[in-house]
Amino acid sequence: MDSASQDINLNSPNKGLGSDSLSEVPPERGASGVTPVTLPPGLTEEEAEELRLELTKVEEEIQTLRQVLLAKERHSSELKRKLGLSPLSELKQNITKGWQDVQTSNAYKKTQETLSQAGQKTSAAFSTMGSAITRKLGDMRNSPTFKSFEDKVGNIKSKVVGGRTNGDGIQSPTDPNPVQDKAPF
Repeated sequence: MDSASQDINLNSPNKGLGSDSLSEVPPERGASGVTPVTLPPGLTEEEAEELRLELTKVEEEIQTLRQVLLAKERHSSELKRKLGLSPLSELKQNITKGWQDVQTSNAYKKTQETLSQAGQKTSAAFSTMGSAITRKLGDMRNSPTFKSFEDKVGNIKSKVVGGRTNGDGIQSPTDPNPVQDKAPF
């Protein structure tokens, strides 16, 4: 089958059929042989024909522009290839430029200032809270209740450990004079 003789209109009922087939038979039309067209109200046949011609020209221009754009894109790709620019390097450049744009924006600067101030205030609050906790613990240690508790713990410790100073007893880890083991190893 000759490809030049094939009907390339994809909407045609005869698409892909050779010249020896039904493609030579014109599709049925209205009684006068012309496809009936209903015109919108207020539009004459002459105006409709002008609009059809203009539409045809615009569609041809669109097709031409698509072809020109495709040629320009190919040329651009070739130039980038010659310059050694890969899609990855372009992406890196775009991200870098975008980040620089973000950093120079007023919204970013204001947000950065606000977060910096919030960080300073939070740091000051934690410092104040730490000082308050330290002061409270100091006050609690100097309180009579804690002193009484400390004395009781000390008494229990002395009873458990005992007054063993001969080196046979258990040594307290806080004892300033640790008992030395006489063993050679």
